[in-house]
Amino acid sequence: MKDIYDKTHAAEILQRIDQLSPHSTRQWGTMQAAQMLAHCSAFQDIPMGNAFPPRGWLGRVIGRFVKPVFYNDKPLPHNMSTIPETLISDNRDFEAEKEKLKLRIIKLQKDGPDQCSPHPHPFFGPLTPGQWGKGIYKHLDHHLRQFGV
Repeated sequence: MKDIYDKTHAAEILQRIDQLSPHSTRQWGTMQAAQMLAHCSAFQDIPMGNAFPPRGWLGRVIGRFVKPVFYNDKPLPHNMSTIPETLISDNRDFEAEKEKLKLRIIKLQKDGPDQCSPHPHPFFGPLTPGQWGKGIYKHLDHHLRQFGV
C-alpha cells in the first residue's frame, strides 16, 4: 500500500496535482477542482494537528469496525460521504488551493509519522500514524482519480 510519508509516493501525488487545471472535469461527485483541492487540504489538517473535528455518533458506533476501508488496498467508493468540517461548497481560487495543498503534502511528508497528531479521525476513530499515512495517500489518490489524473 502506498503511503504519503514515503518520498516517492508523495512526489507522485504532487506530480499528479500539477496535471490538474481549473477546467479539469470531474468523473463523479459535485465538487469543482478548486473545491476538491480545498477539501483535501482541510482533511490533511486533522493528522497535521491543525483541526480537531469531533467524533460523530455514527462513527462512535461503527467507525472502529469499518476503519480498514480508510487504509486498505481497495479504492474508496465513489460518492462516499465526507465529514462536515471538510465539506467545501463555496467557490475557491484554483491556484491558491493547489499551492496550499502541495505545501501541506510536502510538510506532512517531511515531518513524517512522528509528528502525526493523535487526534482521532472523526468517523473511523483512533488511527496510528502509519494508518494515517496510507489513508491520506488513498484519499488524495481517490480525488485525483475523480478528476482524471
